Amino acid sequence: MLGVLGDLVEDIVVWVAGPLRHGTDSAARVFRQRGGSAANVAAFAAGQCPTRFLGCVGDDPAGSALAAELAGHGVDVRVAHRGRTGSIVVLIDEEGERTMLPDRGAATLLETVPDAWLAGLTHLHVPAYSFDGEPVGGTAVDALRRVRATGGTTSLDASSTGMLEGFGRERFLALATELAPTLLFANRAESAYLGLLVDGRPGPERARLATTTVVTKSGAEATTIDVPGEEPFTVPVPPVGEVRDLTGAGDAFAAGFLAAFLDGRLTGRLSGAGPGAAGLREAAARGHRCAARVLASPGASCAQD
Repeated sequence: MLGVLGDLVEDIVVWVAGPLRHGTDSAARVFRQRGGSAANVAAFAAGQCPTRFLGCVGDDPAGSALAAELAGHGVDVRVAHRGRTGSIVVLIDEEGERTMLPDRGAATLLETVPDAWLAGLTHLHVPAYSFDGEPVGGTAVDALRRVRATGGTTSLDASSTGMLEGFGRERFLALATELAPTLLFANRAESAYLGLLVDGRPGPERARLATTTVVTKSGAEATTIDVPGEEPFTVPVPPVGEVRDLTGAGDAFAAGFLAAFLDGRLTGRLSGAGPGAAGLREAAARGHRCAARVLASPGASCAQD
């Protein structure tokens, strides 16, 4: 079973119709959606493999409603309730690019992960957002260590350059080195900022993650997969018709990739002597297909949902 630990919040998605006009009205469409990177991954993965979400929401109607919505996607939802449920305002320009204003609220208040929440997990995925704030940061690290100690595999997502800058580049690299995840997902800007992949080649910090396969997304351009000790290779992204909102596309990619990873064809090889390129290409291709489904709809939702 796939476990995903992190944020479950409300996204207030604003599709802006043209440039923002300071000091006056700007035309827009506003949508309220379930959000949070970890919750998005769980929702997208649940239709492909057994999936459990671990997190904290507010002790309020909003938190209960979000947990119920996530469970409606087939996710096994395990949440603590305390504080106030978080919200993120997501401004989407006409090209689909996002500007996010996060107030994570209760998502940072996860104090512990009971053994029962980890029981049966073969893989734990944690977006780096979960390291930013306490007590959830320490809780996430502890959960990752516990899954590894029982023979499971793990993955991290670099999340955003803004988050990494605030958390600290060296601090994140040191933590990732210590945790030695099986997989690390990043987009091109995040991977370059961390010094993992620069201009398509392994960067100056790549050697620190000696056992981690780094998967670098690049929007409509090919995804680069860098397996330790092997030459990086790319997987092309099929053309997509309409791109209106990039929110959740990276989470959907991770969900598709991890579902392929957990279907039995990659698990042994990625956690052992080295993955086969064919299997990794298949995982990236499934990730691309999953991501393509969200690009025309508001927030981390699919057009057909």
